[in-house]
Formats: sequence, C-alpha cells, structure tokens
Amino acid sequence: MTGEQTHLVLVTGPSGAGRSTAINALEDMGFEAIDNLPLSLIDRLLVPGDARRLALGVDARNRDFTTDAMVDLIARLTAWPEMRAEILYLDANGEVLQRRYSETRRRHPLAPQETPAAGIAREADLLQPIRERAEILIDTSEMTPHDLRAELARLFEDGAAPGLALSVQSFSYKRGLPRGVDLVFDLRFLRNPHWEPDLRRRDGRDAAVATYVAGDPRFDAFFAKLSGLILSILPAYREEGKTHLAIALGCTGGQHRSVAVAEYLAKALAQEGWRVSTRHRELERHAGMQRGQAGESKP
Repeated sequence: MTGEQTHLVLVTGPSGAGRSTAINALEDMGFEAIDNLPLSLIDRLLVPGDARRLALGVDARNRDFTTDAMVDLIARLTAWPEMRAEILYLDANGEVLQRRYSETRRRHPLAPQETPAAGIAREADLLQPIRERAEILIDTSEMTPHDLRAELARLFEDGAAPGLALSVQSFSYKRGLPRGVDLVFDLRFLRNPHWEPDLRRRDGRDAAVATYVAGDPRFDAFFAKLSGLILSILPAYREEGKTHLAIALGCTGGQHRSVAVAEYLAKALAQEGWRVSTRHRELERHAGMQRGQAGESKP
C-alpha cells in the first residue's frame, strides 16, 4: 500500500437518469469502472490506501440491492480514513424518465409488467434515503449526454484537486428551483435588463448586460455580503467532508441578472482559490432547443 487515499465514486440514481453515460465518462477519465457489481462484492474489491480511482455503478437492479444494505455500505466506506468515497447521484424528474422509457420502449426493471410510471415511483421511494446521503447530485432532466460528460469532467477530470468543488448556477423562477442545489439566492430585486431594448436579446455573459446589472445602486452592498457570506462558510463545509456545493442564483427569466451575478460570483470565488464551475440552466436549454431545431431542418 502507498498510504494514499483510494478515490471511490459510487454512481447511482434512478434507471434512465444517465448512470451508464456517467460510468463511461468516468472510465474515459482514468477511473477503473465497474457497473452492476453486487453489493456483497464491493468490500472485497477495495484495498484502502492503494491510490486507485474507482467508479462503481450501483442501482436497484443489482442482484442483492436493498436500501439498508446500500446505506450500510455508504457508512462503512465514508468511515475509512484511507478512502475518499463520494456518492454521485444522477436524478431526473418523473416526466423526463417516462419520456426516455417511451423513446427506448424499454420496460422498467422494477415494474416489468406495469407502466414505466409505476416503476419510476417505486424506485424513487426506494432510493430516497440514498439520495439524501449523496455528496454530488446532478439533475440530468435537461442535459444531453454531452452536457453530462462535460459536467463530470469539471468535477472529476484527472488533475483536479481533491476537496470542495463549487458549482454556481443561474435559473429562472418561472421554471422552478433547480434540483439538488444547496444554497439559493433570489436576484429579482435587481434592476432588469429585459426592459432595455438594446439589452433584451443579450444575456448576462455580455459585458453591457453585466455592467448594467452591476450598476444597480443596491448591487455593490449586496454582492459584498453575498460573496463574504459564501467565502466565510466554505471552509466549514470542507471541514465537514462535503466535496461538492451547488449555489443557485435565480431571476425572472434566467437570462440576465442571475447569469451576470453567477459569473461575477464564480470569478470572485475562483480568485480566492476555490475550484468553481458555472452552469446557466435556461441558456443551456435554449441552446439545446436551437441544436434540435437545426438538426430537424437538415435533409
């Protein structure tokens, strides 16, 4: 043994949420990846301190899977000081999972003789205690496989320093809160570039929009308190062993204010030495719709 930590990622979540894509992506990043390994064999596979990078796919289809057995396994793994164990939970809303099953015409493994909806609901109940213990939760409802791979690369690419990884996200309140976020801040009190004709069609990554948002008389005091608060609590999250923290910033449309402030915040956190990625839910959704329309228009 080398005395270094084994990095283990347990990949789980409901069927159809992208687990196979995640396992393949992690394997491409240098993880030794094994899918559908029986829970009873996982302990035999692990040698704490051998500095391996392992990605193990586990879900309700595993032969000896039970919620209690999975919770017990998580408790044992996280108690080993030589083991850096993380639970990566891939989730998606029920409508998306039903659509994916409809598109593939697959039967749900927990309801082979019933509708996929019955299996999806049954699996959600079964996995809820595990979801609550996950260090990293990714909602793939509006992600393409490419989007998921990119997000995993930001989190697990070889060379990324261990510790607390931050994800700063923007979203629209019209479409509801993002799933799996830890901290949420409402930016609808800032002046809205939507009402400026020259800025309406741009987004918060545009310098003119960002300058307009930052020009609100309330912005400087708010941003100083926001960034100060987050910077003050990040060390405590890290000391508690948390490996991923998702911060969500919302506005009415998810195009201007939330995007601009997310970019400002990510930059401020990165300047303090934190590992940060950004996601803009509504902009990604719009770009995905444009890609789909372009594909449909091809002969």
